[in-house]
Amino acid sequence: MAREFQRGHKARISDLTAGTDLYVGVQIAAPGLTFDISCFGLDAHEQLSDDRYFIFFNQPKSPEESIQLLGAQSGDTESFRVTLDRIPAAIQKLSFTATLDGSGQMSQIGPGYIRIVAGGEEVVRYAFTGSEFTTERAVMLGDFYLKDVWRFAAVGQGFDGGLDALLKNFGGEVAEEEAPPAAAPAAAPGFAPPAQAVAPPAFGAPPAAPAPQPAPSFGAPPAPAPQQPMHAAPTIAAPLAPQAPQAPSPYGQPQQPQQPQFGQVPGQGAPPVAPFGQQAPAPFGQPAPAPYGQQPPVGMPSGAPQGVPQGVPATGAGLQAALQPYKETATGQRWTPQNQQLMRVDLTMGGAGVLARQGSMVMYQGKVDFGYKSAGFVGRAVGNATGQEMQLMRCTGRGQVFLAEEGSHLHPIELQGDAICVSAESVLAFDESLQYEVRRVEGHGIPGGALFTMQFQGTGTVIVKTHGTPVVLPVTPTTFADCNAVVAWSAASQVIVSSQVRLRRNAYPGHSGETVNLQFRGAPGNFIVVQPYEV
Repeated sequence: MAREFQRGHKARISDLTAGTDLYVGVQIAAPGLTFDISCFGLDAHEQLSDDRYFIFFNQPKSPEESIQLLGAQSGDTESFRVTLDRIPAAIQKLSFTATLDGSGQMSQIGPGYIRIVAGGEEVVRYAFTGSEFTTERAVMLGDFYLKDVWRFAAVGQGFDGGLDALLKNFGGEVAEEEAPPAAAPAAAPGFAPPAQAVAPPAFGAPPAAPAPQPAPSFGAPPAPAPQQPMHAAPTIAAPLAPQAPQAPSPYGQPQQPQQPQFGQVPGQGAPPVAPFGQQAPAPFGQPAPAPYGQQPPVGMPSGAPQGVPQGVPATGAGLQAALQPYKETATGQRWTPQNQQLMRVDLTMGGAGVLARQGSMVMYQGKVDFGYKSAGFVGRAVGNATGQEMQLMRCTGRGQVFLAEEGSHLHPIELQGDAICVSAESVLAFDESLQYEVRRVEGHGIPGGALFTMQFQGTGTVIVKTHGTPVVLPVTPTTFADCNAVVAWSAASQVIVSSQVRLRRNAYPGHSGETVNLQFRGAPGNFIVVQPYEV
């Protein structure tokens, strides 16, 4: 039975099916509208670094045929074949999109879906309707992304602009339109055949009734597109400097040829002489020196051209080029780091609200409501007694919220039914769907009240903040950490207080100062997160 996904839901592919040869079907339609359905193969930075992995109607398959466009069949508007174990390591994400070809808006579409079929059986389906969108002209439907293992995420995020704007968002370039060549008709693929065809292969679409005619061969490639002609770059020749007239020789003496000055090309005239009190112009191709009595600007080498802004980025001059590295990053995920200190959460995905530390919002887009999250009388009493009290606000609505706090480094930790222990002081925000409670650390004598910690469990994401870049260590019987530097650890780890205090040491001045540590024990797979900072 297929699992029904909602927007923002994620799952490991291995939890859905044991197969890696998958059929992806998309159904989207609206009266009088035409759609282009594509797949973007993105790198680790979610950019289209290799144009050969942009799979669309003019490029129906990747070089090694791990991603193939199959066309409309089995009731789907468009379909793909994805072989996960053949995808190159450089491709970390597959984004399936639908864009309007012509006028119209995504709010006009009827009920649609994206689904995954394995072994002839539908294993997951994400359904959507036009009421979820407004004036968008494109929608990112779903993603296959590699995070230790391949996973699937139901995205359903609208995107302003058409296919060209979506291509630019992923770092691709839009080629100039050319007259399409006449292509030989290609045979329809036999994989996941339309209705009234033979039974599908093991990885194919749902089986259909047998047909009197067999399906044609699988994956017949279209005629290759002609390559654009290459033109050599023109040779640019510098104009010759005009030859200055020579002064006449004294009366009665023959005219002597003028010797070229140092650095002057023979045959060219001498550089013009400036009037008295004015600076002579620079030779051709050389920058003009600074005026007499003036020094070049600070940080500018002598002889550098004046009036040209320094520090021009390599991508070109101008305001847009200067701000390009800092533009908003939209990946179609619920949580997206904008940089090391800024986190973006899209409330239109996932359905549930977000709980964040009060005052951590730095900006937001859309219609977002911020409300006070009360911990209740018991929660406040427990928080005050344990030092694990969190002052939270609830963020709900449809929009994007940007969170940060005092320039701390932010790290999204996605939980898939597992648990993690984090100190309340190190939590910036988390999905409201997660369960959290105060957990006691075994032992006593920990200074600063750090005898307790918060445990988060369920399915969702928690944002952990650190001072600097942390390090993650595996838990072994000899793993110790300073109680003020440890940030988080796996909930299955056993934590024991280890004191280095000895009476004889304290009797003399000058001990190390490392008095109380935490010892971690646990089975392989457990971990701790330590920041390069002590509270």
